[in-house]
Amino acid sequence: MICIDGAAAEGVSAEVSRVHEDAIVLDTHLDTPANFRRPGWSIVDNHVHEGDLSQVDLPRMKAGGLDGGFWVIYTAQGARDEAGKRAARDHGLDRLVSIHEMLAANAGEMELALTADDAERIAKAGKRVSFISMENAAPLASDPSLLTAYHRLGLRMLGITHVRNNDFGDSSTDPAGAEWNGLSPAGKALVQEANRLGILLDASHASDAVFDQLLALSQTPIVLSHTSADALYDHPRNIDDGRLRQLAVKGGVIHVNAYGGYLIDIPKIPERETAMGALSEKYGPESELAVDRVPAYLAERRAIEAHYPARRATFDDYMAHVLHILKVAGVDHVGIGADWDGGGGVAGLEDVSALPKITEALLAAGYTEQDVRKIWSGNLLRVIREAQAIASSEG
Repeated sequence: MICIDGAAAEGVSAEVSRVHEDAIVLDTHLDTPANFRRPGWSIVDNHVHEGDLSQVDLPRMKAGGLDGGFWVIYTAQGARDEAGKRAARDHGLDRLVSIHEMLAANAGEMELALTADDAERIAKAGKRVSFISMENAAPLASDPSLLTAYHRLGLRMLGITHVRNNDFGDSSTDPAGAEWNGLSPAGKALVQEANRLGILLDASHASDAVFDQLLALSQTPIVLSHTSADALYDHPRNIDDGRLRQLAVKGGVIHVNAYGGYLIDIPKIPERETAMGALSEKYGPESELAVDRVPAYLAERRAIEAHYPARRATFDDYMAHVLHILKVAGVDHVGIGADWDGGGGVAGLEDVSALPKITEALLAAGYTEQDVRKIWSGNLLRVIREAQAIASSEG
């Protein structure tokens, strides 16, 4: 829907550019709000020089024809005592505020979307579609009724867990294993409340048991906002073909992740891990790194990477997952959620300016222009409408 700059379509044909431009291009997992509090960082600046420290900003959204997507309220899973729950609550609210502040400061370029109709209207007007999601429900642990407040302030997708178990359910990657054997009683209640409000339920990061229970309990289709295929790389974070088919039967949508560690096997190099740990201690978290300190940090990080080279996933690896999932789940049940600014991105698909390459690869694989539109947003907007229709019918 938004015209691609000349630089954006570099390397793709005029026909690919046209198809990409005519689609509403949405990504379901933009971790970019992690950058909103970084000193000196602004979404209106082009941060291409920061590499994978920053993969989404307004210039590169325009360059790659990215009409928008879901800005993520991500909260790392901390202690689950009362103090930890309060800290998670406060962090989630602060990140929500940071998203609203960013939108208010850029009202001419972006707009909050609450419905599928909003998304189509905003994209048609040439603005960026700005949905809001939550990754890890930990901010709700101290008071699940906060979900109503989040909904009123724009939340339209809810991910149950992250890399550890929480008060609502089991993660796919907690070293301790299952705690609840799926959803906890509080998690089951949260599913009902999300259905009542019309909030999409997201099973990415959750255990297989949580996925199964979400599929069984939710009155509306569920989504996986950023997940890849277990059949291509057997990883707990990925989903198997049987569950892909079940997701499709229930009308859900999987949005394919571009996080390299979930696409291929990347053996850890202990010396590299140690050096990276020391670098992190020296500079602090990347999400808090001031823009003026980035060049020095990147120079040291790239020296470590050169000294201890690691295997890296490629664009072909990513498209292998996309095409496999399309074959198994069907074109009506697949979208894109590349995990930008959260670890996503592969060689050949470094940031959102490269998104036309996905359209090119889909067309080359035999998918039609209509198929491409479904994958980029049509399937997502359908499940948003279905979730909100159920909520409306229940009053």
